[in-house]
Amino acid sequence: MKSKVNLRKEYLAKRADLSEEDIHELSVCIANNTLKLDIWDQKLFHLFLSIDIKNEIRTEYILQILQGRDKNVALSRSDFKTSELRHFLLTDQTVIKINEYGIPEPQENEFEIDAKDMDVVFIPLLAADSSGNRVGYGKGFYDRFLSKCRSNTIKIGLSFFEPLDFEIATESTDIPLNQLVTPKGIVRFK
Repeated sequence: MKSKVNLRKEYLAKRADLSEEDIHELSVCIANNTLKLDIWDQKLFHLFLSIDIKNEIRTEYILQILQGRDKNVALSRSDFKTSELRHFLLTDQTVIKINEYGIPEPQENEFEIDAKDMDVVFIPLLAADSSGNRVGYGKGFYDRFLSKCRSNTIKIGLSFFEPLDFEIATESTDIPLNQLVTPKGIVRFK
């Protein structure tokens, strides 16, 4: 069992080694694989916007799919004082700005959404194991967010890499994934 600290370093390095072309191709494969998920009868989808400087999955392809299916999409703003996420409905008038950490975020608007209203949450991560445990950036924003969602909210991780073949050490505040989408397909967890 490797520590999250070591896995975080290892997977940040793996992502840093990906070329722009690799990121594009792998992101398109992941977006295409989301079409095979059993989620399309849901109404409200939470999506993260890609931090390009961290070589994250380009979620604009998933956003295009969601918009093409007339789904409601929520985006988050990070509050670094409270380590919480605030969620806003994406509309045609939504202004997106990149914050000081390189995170594209919606500007506050009158359409704030409560975490308990989310039906599906797409989750950024660095690595996941075969039980749905994940390694993120280590600040706990998503665990706090997911703890406020309904128990039946579908939690889907997006990863360039297949699940680890060993368990990630977890903490009591960690919230596991229901599914993981990779370039090769979908992994469903118990």
